[in-house]
Amino acid sequence: MTPGPAKDVSGDAGGGGVRTRGVQRLALFALDNTLVDLDAAFAVRAAEFAGAYGLGQQAVDWLVALNRQGYPHREVFFAKVREHFALAEPVEELWRWYRRRMPYLVHCRPEVMEGLARLRADGWKVGIVTNGTADNQLGKLQQTGLAQAVDGCALSGVEGVRKPDTGLFEIAAKRCGVTLAGGGWMVGDHPVADIGAVHRRLPVLVSREGPPEGQAVVTCGRAGPRACRSLQSRRGPGTGPGSFGRASPVRIGRRRR
Repeated sequence: MTPGPAKDVSGDAGGGGVRTRGVQRLALFALDNTLVDLDAAFAVRAAEFAGAYGLGQQAVDWLVALNRQGYPHREVFFAKVREHFALAEPVEELWRWYRRRMPYLVHCRPEVMEGLARLRADGWKVGIVTNGTADNQLGKLQQTGLAQAVDGCALSGVEGVRKPDTGLFEIAAKRCGVTLAGGGWMVGDHPVADIGAVHRRLPVLVSREGPPEGQAVVTCGRAGPRACRSLQSRRGPGTGPGSFGRASPVRIGRRRR
């Protein structure tokens, strides 16, 4: 579903979400490195970039290593790239080339699409919450087919608010026809943008990174298919974590004071 105006949802529990023993079946997913493997796509783009400038494998390795440092804004990333390789092109142009190409390099595995379809068939509302520019993230959603595989999407580049601000999650929930007040699950990969939402009372989170101190969050890698299977096994707040292979999702309810 392409992002559009958020629906008005009345009621504290929110809209038409299916409930399981008091907890609505809402699953919000991050996009990059959760539903799609952005790191693998970046490695391909790094090789293309190096080839275009006549650079070798050492340049590819440098770019991949820089990407792993996790700069939140690509403008900063490409400023470092431009400086390191003494490129004539301005940062804005390097960034624009990246945004134009990346939607064609990311892929969504069939088992991810199948898992999302099973969740929705089982009564779950499924949404995507992602940071990034509108052209880049919308391109990924459209090229992979994920835009049509979920109930709603919220993109920071469209909405003007970024994760971990709860506002972006709230928009995604409303696009799914519910609100965050009824609870749900968040599946993501980033310790700040996704796990940070826990600090703002988003009920549930799964992450591949280490949690902030005191938060009951575990690691899961690129867990799109495993997350879907685990969510399907949920039967309510009393249910223990389902298997993610190397890790388990953890439902984090409203923190007690």
